[in-house]
Amino acid sequence: MSVQINHLAGRPAERDWRSAIGRGMTGRCPHCGQGRLFRAFLKPVDHCEACGEAMHHQRADDLPPYIVITIVGHVIVGGLLMAEKYANWPMWLHLALWPALTVLLSLALMQPAKGAVIGLQWALRMHGFGGLPDAPEREPTARTRR
Repeated sequence: MSVQINHLAGRPAERDWRSAIGRGMTGRCPHCGQGRLFRAFLKPVDHCEACGEAMHHQRADDLPPYIVITIVGHVIVGGLLMAEKYANWPMWLHLALWPALTVLLSLALMQPAKGAVIGLQWALRMHGFGGLPDAPEREPTARTRR
């Protein structure tokens, strides 16, 4: 007779972060993929209309703009350098194209970036998605040697 010990007992099931991020990027609930994630441009819904998952406590904060700035900056700077190297565009075209493209890309990428961050937070059970309220982290106590 052998005894098996289940090391996963009491632990919540793993959540697939890849599908959660993908669902969030498309503006869908990271849990079920059916309900809408946003009620306005960047305001998440309080609860998923399909599965009831609570979204009111999510905190994406500053990460989505940092992601968008990084992506848009690489595209715009790369495009500008390529245009300067291989094309002889007049200055008015540069002044018309690059600022407009920067604004359009930033607006187009902001909601998918925020949805992806919310999906990642859901998959990692961050900021209330684990069923327990966030507790402040405590510093480890110093151990004294005897």
